[in-house]
Amino acid sequence: MSERIQPTRTPAFEARLRKRYAAERRFKLLGLGAIVFSVLILAFLLINMTVNGVGGFQRTELAVPIDFTQSGLPTDPALLAQQDAAQRLEAQGLPDIVQMSAEAALGPEGAAELNSNAWREVATAIINDPTLATSSKTFWLPASPGLASAYSGQGLPDLQSLAAELEASGKIANNFDEGFLMRSDATDPQSVGIWGALKGSMLTMIVTLALAFPIGVMTALYLEEYAPRNRWTDLIELSINNLAAVPSIIFGLLGLAVFLFIFPNLRSAPVIGGMTLALMTLPVIVISGRNAIKAVPPSIRDGALAVGASPVQVVFHHVLPLALPGILTGTIIGMARALGETAPLLMIGMRAFVATPPDGFTSPATVLPMQIFLWSDEIDRGFVERTSAAIIVLLLFLLLMNGLAIYLRNKFEKTW
Repeated sequence: MSERIQPTRTPAFEARLRKRYAAERRFKLLGLGAIVFSVLILAFLLINMTVNGVGGFQRTELAVPIDFTQSGLPTDPALLAQQDAAQRLEAQGLPDIVQMSAEAALGPEGAAELNSNAWREVATAIINDPTLATSSKTFWLPASPGLASAYSGQGLPDLQSLAAELEASGKIANNFDEGFLMRSDATDPQSVGIWGALKGSMLTMIVTLALAFPIGVMTALYLEEYAPRNRWTDLIELSINNLAAVPSIIFGLLGLAVFLFIFPNLRSAPVIGGMTLALMTLPVIVISGRNAIKAVPPSIRDGALAVGASPVQVVFHHVLPLALPGILTGTIIGMARALGETAPLLMIGMRAFVATPPDGFTSPATVLPMQIFLWSDEIDRGFVERTSAAIIVLLLFLLLMNGLAIYLRNKFEKTW
């Protein structure tokens, strides 16, 4: 019986082995370095946005004590519940009451730096609580943009000295601005809010999802399960793959040429924006849907047919439920891309100044990315912090939307 021959490890073999091990270590280090670099860049972005955005959720306010006991303002809850309640309070002299109270508390110079819309916030407080019209209360009201800039150390020297005097007496401060999440766009950084753009984004995404998801899934099912293999099918597949790489502004031009031609009165409406973004999202959903359907094992189809299921039942009762997690993954990617788009919406007029939140899908509106773009172009430095705060809101909205989609994907995910 012959003895087993042991391989000879020559010096050349050992050198090649050390070289392969060294190459493997370098590859691992490069991969680890790429991950660390990506995490550092992401951390820098988030920290930078957070530091700049914290100030955007605050507002420079002045303390103004107001005594309403002798004001003669209406206190009937029925009157204050009407739509013209603010106009009634204005007619009763509420702006003058606020201005005189500010002069008594802040002096003429300080009262002159009170925001021109400050009385509206007092009116809103009285409408919400009519008992204030017969009592005394100290209101924290927004300062003018000039005084707000001076309070941050970047305004005119005279206003900086005034801000220092008010700070010493405890009559000026940066407070959390609850109204930032409830107001709409304005020309004054002290009065702007994000709710109008946020609601516009929600309505636009609802239209986009309602159109792109069912059409994309049905298209993927037809192409993968029913379409014959011929040159026409190949041409359709090629067109879909090319559409996924088309610049987004082209879809904006398509929306401008088609949708606004058919519905000229719906310019800058969420329904037009959603239809335009649905065109851009469709190819992504179709491609990911086809790949998910193709990944379902043929044994699933064969087993369903063997027990008597019809071809339609096989597709909708077995193939589609198993492919749904993969389809939702593509939908997440497509919707995330649509949420951050501005170029297509520029073409259909969603960059308009909208001072009130949209009432529905056909009302004029803007979206969060467009609002951020418009604020970043403002000269007033007060909009810089507001822009960072709006970016944080956009990221949170995107995180919430993706989290919901991931939850649904995991819920429908099945193993075989």
